[in-house]
Amino acid sequence: MGVYLSGMFGSACIGVYILAIDRLVLTPKQMPKHKAGRMGEWLEAEVVQTNVGGSILLGSLLCGNSNGIVAPHYIREEEIRAIESALDINVVAMESRRTAYGNLVLANDKGALASPELTRRELEAISDALGVEVVQGTIAGLPYVGSLATATNRGVLAHPKIGRDELELLRSVLKVPVDVGTVNGGIPYIATGLVANSHGAVAGYATTGREMAVIGQAFGVL
Repeated sequence: MGVYLSGMFGSACIGVYILAIDRLVLTPKQMPKHKAGRMGEWLEAEVVQTNVGGSILLGSLLCGNSNGIVAPHYIREEEIRAIESALDINVVAMESRRTAYGNLVLANDKGALASPELTRRELEAISDALGVEVVQGTIAGLPYVGSLATATNRGVLAHPKIGRDELELLRSVLKVPVDVGTVNGGIPYIATGLVANSHGAVAGYATTGREMAVIGQAFGVL
């Protein structure tokens, strides 16, 4: 268990490309196999290399937990099969014009915080897919809660400007401690530069030693 540094396609924004849950790491097909394998070793999870509707932006497009994964409507059947065949998990393609569910939903195995912009129908579908209660809220006054924090079953690291009421709601919904911090040398959009599960965390290569210490403390992986 630990905090590691990595990059993707020359970028430190690794969270845009990768989704991790406790038993599974999803990376783009275009990621070198040895690098994907290392990611699986660090996070102690099986690796599946696939795309979403041909896109490499898995971290932005998908949200999930140990019960299920929520995907945009245009995910392809072969991409769904690749995920479901690797792990006994349900992949749900949303019937909505929205696509970036990784940016709109923050989830762990205990609950989910969703953007206020989502409809009741979308919230119900997400709740069914993830098997948890879904509550709407903001972080730092912004609706893109999935990009503003990273959550595991051990903790949450959130945007440093999260309000007190927002923090309390997040703690209540996800039922884990909430810390604040940044990634990649001061970036507050945590999920863009961080991938984590209960076993470890991987941050963008521009993340400082001090930021890594905060990440390790937040997720209890030091």
